[in-house]
Amino acid sequence: MIRIHLLPGREKSLLRHHPWIFDGAVKEKNAPAEPGETVLVCNHQDEPLAAGAWSPASQLRIRVWSFDPEAVIDREFFRARIVQAAALRKELGFLRPDGGCRLIYSESDGLPGVTVDLYAGFAAVQFLSAGAERFRQVITELLLEQPFIRGVFERSDAAVRQKEALPARTGHLGGEELPDSLQIVEDGLTFETDLCEGQKTGFYFDLRTARQKIRQISGGKKVLNMFSYTGGFACAALAGGAESVLNADSSAPALEQCRKNLSLNGFSGNYENICADVFQLLRQLERSGEKFDLVILDPPKLIPNKAAVMRGCRAYQDLARIGFKLLNPGGMLANFSCSGAMDMPLFQKITADAALQAGRRAGIIHRFEQSPDHPTLLTVPETFYLKGLLSITA
Repeated sequence: MIRIHLLPGREKSLLRHHPWIFDGAVKEKNAPAEPGETVLVCNHQDEPLAAGAWSPASQLRIRVWSFDPEAVIDREFFRARIVQAAALRKELGFLRPDGGCRLIYSESDGLPGVTVDLYAGFAAVQFLSAGAERFRQVITELLLEQPFIRGVFERSDAAVRQKEALPARTGHLGGEELPDSLQIVEDGLTFETDLCEGQKTGFYFDLRTARQKIRQISGGKKVLNMFSYTGGFACAALAGGAESVLNADSSAPALEQCRKNLSLNGFSGNYENICADVFQLLRQLERSGEKFDLVILDPPKLIPNKAAVMRGCRAYQDLARIGFKLLNPGGMLANFSCSGAMDMPLFQKITADAALQAGRRAGIIHRFEQSPDHPTLLTVPETFYLKGLLSITA
């Protein structure tokens, strides 16, 4: 392997087993390694520290495969990581033939740049780094070796691939072709998913435990479900006995899928879908004096990078402020952030400020985080990204 040396003092995060090495820490910025090639990472004294994937086009220059510098990054290495990830999801009870889950969560499963979501036997795969791209065929073949995987479909169309100088790519990779309609079952509810065009890979598995909580608290409530996407929270609320649900999203296709999912689960007549700019709609509802018993705010990522933190914080706070304004006395606000740059203490402060601005006294009765099939790696705090609060007003 080509040896890549870190500048003096830049190995500290590596010694704490954080797998990211940025351009500024590397001595040989123009090393003669191919994109995705495995390189040996050494300190400035030429002592080997780890084996990682080289990405010459990215500011994140090396993603570590193994902190054992003698590790061989080959087919057996990837087989072991995939088997280990599958064993965890089996232990968690997620490997159901008709269900779905996050099967491989990148760094948390020791496979940086590789994301795999499982939908009733079909794997939707994202190769998001140069290293993942280099082993694309191997990983696909190994996934198809798993007895619970019938087919593999690629969804490598995330914007992050541009930072790796990789083109967007989607399509069938192996095994059975995707059926025209693919359905999964979660907690007794059926969801039709679109692996070809849907956000992420088609369904938000990370919100599984949040949907369970919404279902528990929705009985008899008038619910406002903003950024409703394909109706995960809507189905959960109605299954929990909600009196009514108003769904809103800016995507007409997502709302049509929401309608289908509500129909699949036998819900009709007690919901409404509105296609609109959600920020504008919230203001309209506030001006008209509408009130709800439960408001759900699950916006897309509003902080794409650290430079956007202040602007994003204002947006999250504005959403929560209006959300509190729309609540009946004793009503509940469930607000979420999927922005990795937003930590929980900051999110709580923003929500507290929003309640003050709305003139409401509120207390947190539950904290949300990503489902356990998205485990947070202790040495990589960035793998904890989804946070939310359930607040009740006086």
